[in-house]
Amino acid sequence: MNASDPAKPGTAHITLNNPYPGITGLMEFRKETAHPLNELAETLLRGPSSLTSGERELIATLVSSRNDCVFCQSCHGAAAHHLDGNCDLVDAVKRDFESADVSPKMKALLNIASKVQVSGKMVTPADITRAKSEGATDLELHDTVLIAAAFCMYNRYVDGLGTWAPTEREAYFSSGKRLAEIGYNPAKPYP
Repeated sequence: MNASDPAKPGTAHITLNNPYPGITGLMEFRKETAHPLNELAETLLRGPSSLTSGERELIATLVSSRNDCVFCQSCHGAAAHHLDGNCDLVDAVKRDFESADVSPKMKALLNIASKVQVSGKMVTPADITRAKSEGATDLELHDTVLIAAAFCMYNRYVDGLGTWAPTEREAYFSSGKRLAEIGYNPAKPYP
């Protein structure tokens, strides 16, 4: 977050010339990079997978929360809420995924994501064995690690340029609904 005031438009480290918060302002600023970033998010969070989009949004939310990226954890938490759960579940996953009301497989995958958030080298053979013993496939393991790694990048992009982010949960409900219903198609305009 921008140390000067993350809740106010216009406080980014660069002049964005648009009023949008977080990554939306950055994508509007540089549309050439917006397209591949959105395509990656669309593939990872909404593309074909045995994990639901809601589960994948929870992985993105956990990583963004651990990186203290207010904008990303709020947007993706709102999307997870609209897809598979509710605000209480999202909050529980962010607080302590091991005691959250998610499947044992999802807990094992969130464990891996939380380790990737710190360093990919923290993922151990025991973490993989745990996830596989709970039914995780190689594709689910791959996608969990890639979602976690990608969201570290997205979070650092948003916060490294000091973008602003509303702090009220309600400010993200419409964007979460939009992500849940429309996704990350860069051809669709931002709200």
